[in-house]
Amino acid sequence: MAITVAKPQSLETFLELPETKTASEFINHKISQKPIPQGKHSRLQSKFCVYTALCA
Repeated sequence: MAITVAKPQSLETFLELPETKTASEFINHKISQKPIPQGKHSRLQSKFCVYTALCA
């Protein structure tokens, strides 16, 4: 479940915010925390990160 800030924000305001442990996203002038991947998605994300690091 995502937590959304009630009032509309600007992209500039969002970019000035410090990074949080759980990543945030800016959609339709609202800032939401992205859910943490679990299970297969988490393993896939880890493999993808390793693969892209090796290819960079």
